[in-house]
Amino acid sequence: MITDRHRRWIPNALTAARLVIAAAFFILLAEWNYPPRFLVDEARIMPLRPLWPYLIEAALFGLAAITDAIDGPLARRWKVVSRFGRVMDPFADKVLVIGAFVMLAGPTFGVDIEGKPVYQVSGVASWMVVVILGRELLVTSIRAVIEGEGKDFSADWTGKAKMVLQACVIPFILVMLGITDVRPGSMGRILIDIAVWLTVGVTVLSGVPYVRRGFSMMS
Repeated sequence: MITDRHRRWIPNALTAARLVIAAAFFILLAEWNYPPRFLVDEARIMPLRPLWPYLIEAALFGLAAITDAIDGPLARRWKVVSRFGRVMDPFADKVLVIGAFVMLAGPTFGVDIEGKPVYQVSGVASWMVVVILGRELLVTSIRAVIEGEGKDFSADWTGKAKMVLQACVIPFILVMLGITDVRPGSMGRILIDIAVWLTVGVTVLSGVPYVRRGFSMMS
């Protein structure tokens, strides 16, 4: 039986668990390099499949995303929204998602090709991370100003759709890396590129309504 005491701490415990899972997720991403043989001289020497570390990482991210889908609705349903939750829930979300994109754009996903630039097997470029982070910082700054004036600046459906897309694309990339060929021109790489570019585009477009609404409320 769930008591009132349980209802007060369960949502916050889920939020804290998301940070712990995110830490484990980042450690695995940092420790595992994509097999360097993959694109040596573009030879048809493939690493053994599946690459289990990437499938495990995708599962960890999915588990963290599930806690995100549960903690907020539970807190609102049970009417136990706390200051801890209001601060740490969005913080945990941003750390998980933006941190994942930062790691995907990092050197552990770069494969050297003789005489060619490093090939980023994740499909995530550093400038994409800057765009995603810039959008989040802009919206967060606008929200801080508006809510500091005592006005409501809650997330709308575009922001929620953006978050859902990001939470789906990150494990999708990891699963594709684990089970498919992602050399240039391969179907795996084409699917990754579509998913990544779609995510960047939706992330940028989702910020437009916030900017419009924010500046209209400040004028």
